[in-house]
Amino acid sequence: MREVGYICPNTFSMQFKLEGNDPNSKARAGEITTDHGTIQTPIFMPVGTVGTVKTVHQRELRNDINPDIILGNTYHLYLRPTTAILEVAGGLHKFMGWDRNILTDSGGYQVYSLSGNRKIKEEGVKFKSHIDGSTHLFTPENVMEIQRSIGADIIMAFDECTPYPCDYSYAKRSMHMTHRWLDRCVNHLEKVPPKYGYNQTLFPIVQGSTYKELRIQSAEYIASVGAAGNAIGGLSVGEPAEEMYAMTEVVCNVLPEDKPRYLMGVGTPINILENIALGIDMFDCVMPTRNARNGMLFTAHGTINIKNKKWADDFSPIDPMGITYVDTEYSKAYLRHLFVSNEFLGKQIASIHNLGFYLWLVRQARKHILAGDFYTWKNIMVNQMNKRL
Repeated sequence: MREVGYICPNTFSMQFKLEGNDPNSKARAGEITTDHGTIQTPIFMPVGTVGTVKTVHQRELRNDINPDIILGNTYHLYLRPTTAILEVAGGLHKFMGWDRNILTDSGGYQVYSLSGNRKIKEEGVKFKSHIDGSTHLFTPENVMEIQRSIGADIIMAFDECTPYPCDYSYAKRSMHMTHRWLDRCVNHLEKVPPKYGYNQTLFPIVQGSTYKELRIQSAEYIASVGAAGNAIGGLSVGEPAEEMYAMTEVVCNVLPEDKPRYLMGVGTPINILENIALGIDMFDCVMPTRNARNGMLFTAHGTINIKNKKWADDFSPIDPMGITYVDTEYSKAYLRHLFVSNEFLGKQIASIHNLGFYLWLVRQARKHILAGDFYTWKNIMVNQMNKRL
């Protein structure tokens, strides 16, 4: 059990400064500072699950998309290339040639997604590798050690991500176990210092499924830890968007205003804008790259299925209004040709485009928050983007 007044270790290794609030919503603009640089919020973090943002070179990531932070995955990196390799390399930053911020999730969501191949107990989660079927155990303690070895700037507490739908009794038991696991994470971090000469910051995770009472209770517990930032998990797992927004609003009303709030695994461009309006600062999702590889492009004026025949002789820029999110000059017709020819370059261009759009979107949101007209702009954008072109 934590002592009264307990403060999470490494609380002061990351700084967060609020720079502006939208007068007509709870949207905020801020700046996070870590040992690897600054992160302007709101921010979308491209997902680099196994040490790579799929189909995108690091130079394109750095020069074209230009994110302040990307995300890696504890479960996948632990299995391959393994923490032993990462330690020899000097951590994930050096291993993948990335000198900006990295966040690692705890592996809890991946373990949740294994369903039939894992067993959850108080000690931790026993699971079988999706690679070779070997058996492994994740505990709060060794997940902290794994994330120390990976070396991300922001690391996540080990939690259980409940499915949707989820009955109240299970959600409650799971939430309390997540809280107990959090205490074990915090206690173990004090014994295992960072490995690579820079600080790491722990984010606890709010759980509670779609039950308001549990979400409030969990948010209060997480806030009491005094961590430098907080996360909201267990959403975007199949629940209606309205329930996601309702739970996000409930939690943001409890979590401290002077700490960044990270909504895990969310989501569509519309989801992101609506959750920014509720007070969220950080997002990640595989959607921009996964959808890109299947030919779906996001633009400020709606979504495009580039494989449709209607684009075969359309030589206009990818965005229908000619907005350039990244330094590409390809037409819809050329990109469609690449997809129907099954050329890898098509997936690459589409991925760079979608990631560029997501980063453009959150940067525009930041500008409008600081200008004081975010809410009006957000409503216009949601209406525009909610179309298939």
